[in-house]
Amino acid sequence: MFKNVKRFFAKLGPGVITGASDDDPSGIATYSIAGAAFGLALNWLTLFLYPLMVATQEMCGRIGLVTGQGLAGVLRLHYAKPFMYAAVLLLLVANVINIGADIGAMAASANMIIPIPFVAWAVLFTILIITLEISLPYKSYSKVLKWLAAVLVVYILTAFVVQPDWIKVVGSLFRPSIEFNTGFLAAIVAFAGTTISPYLFFWQASEEVEEEVEKHEIIAPGRGKPKLLRGSLSNLRFDTAIGMFWSNLATFFIIVTTYATLHLSGKTSINSAQEAASAIEPLVRAFPFAGFLAKLFFALGVVGLGLLAVPVLAGSAAYALSESFGWREGLYLKFKRAHGFYGVIIVATLIGLLINFLGINPIEMLFITAVINGLIAPPLILLILFIGNNKNVLGQRTNGALSNIFGTTTLIVMSVASLFLLGSYFFG
Repeated sequence: MFKNVKRFFAKLGPGVITGASDDDPSGIATYSIAGAAFGLALNWLTLFLYPLMVATQEMCGRIGLVTGQGLAGVLRLHYAKPFMYAAVLLLLVANVINIGADIGAMAASANMIIPIPFVAWAVLFTILIITLEISLPYKSYSKVLKWLAAVLVVYILTAFVVQPDWIKVVGSLFRPSIEFNTGFLAAIVAFAGTTISPYLFFWQASEEVEEEVEKHEIIAPGRGKPKLLRGSLSNLRFDTAIGMFWSNLATFFIIVTTYATLHLSGKTSINSAQEAASAIEPLVRAFPFAGFLAKLFFALGVVGLGLLAVPVLAGSAAYALSESFGWREGLYLKFKRAHGFYGVIIVATLIGLLINFLGINPIEMLFITAVINGLIAPPLILLILFIGNNKNVLGQRTNGALSNIFGTTTLIVMSVASLFLLGSYFFG
């Protein structure tokens, strides 16, 4: 039995890390806001988006696995440069804003526990993140990343403590609900954008390449075409399916918890980290200092997932820009061998830090970030579909029927939702 368990975890890698980093502070805030404001009305998206998320990430992972290059590298070699520049620019804009929002949320959450100035916390976390990503080798780093997402278990436990009407909860998964007003449409776009995020596309493709370098299947990204071992693609699909399942399971319980604890009690808006943390108070209500414990668990979750997600955000931007200009890239390289790659990580993280000096509410910023991701994702998904069906790039490993069906559905759904939101915002 131990061997089977060990074999199971050995198959987990970039897909699980990608799924775990998807529930970043922006995700926690977006799902919490959705659960508090609309109850279970958006819960159907957790089930509906799962196969779309798996299909999108599987395409990205397969592109990296088969070509030995990240998405930007493939675009540079096989497509006109304007496509590459447009894709990288969209990614950089979304990622830098996301980094800033996540750092702000980490600082606001930590401030609840140890009330030193918000700015001091933000600077401290920025320094810590940059140091960890530059100094730790990828092999050690990835092992840490796999387990940081376990902090979300507090939402699962809280959901069972408050005991909502589970028949109603499960039923909501199969009852699509749509309201054609700006608030509801923004929530749908934000929900989709924080679930199917642009940075995850570039990250997983590049991390599959990192794995190949780690296993000595290729010398470096873009240097040599990998010889796929038997079972490589099936392992990729398994890893991706498990990673995305965990991500959506966490989403489900965040919505259920905030619905049962906040929405049903009349608290339909979340404007601060303290208000978001109150959703898990029932878990610790029997203990002394329940309010403080709830804030502590929430802060640990946001900080832990921020430490997971911000390096992924900065790293995916570094992969994309390095591949675009042919710089040495990879977390397996030391700083002195990849100045450009690590330089992007440092600059992107520092710009993200500066966003927190604009005076925007950290929780509001997280939600805005999710909306931006939702608006930017469709053109990138279109490019991924083009690559996924290009035999000159993937040979016989192009998309199958299911990948194209779910990938096209993802493109249509996110495009239509974005257009409705923009139409609602500008025309009422």
